[in-house]
Amino acid sequence: MPRRSTSAKTDRASRRKHTRNLKVKVELKKTLKKFQALLAAKNLEEAKTLLKKVFSQLDKASKKGIIHPNTASRRKSRLSLRLRKGA
Repeated sequence: MPRRSTSAKTDRASRRKHTRNLKVKVELKKTLKKFQALLAAKNLEEAKTLLKKVFSQLDKASKKGIIHPNTASRRKSRLSLRLRKGA
């Protein structure tokens, strides 16, 4: 238990941020898995439309500081490369 009220407040804020970050990361992982499943099934048209959603989620996560901007950029690059290769 924190001794100071500011420590308690920081703890509460940290828990809120952790919950938000976890929710965003889980949604991102679900979308990435769905995208990879579409690529594996050679369903490229649906994968193209889903790639826009993945890009949006990556950009939002990096903007909020949940993932590093360079990580988002690297993932976007690799995903688009996989889509271009078709597998």
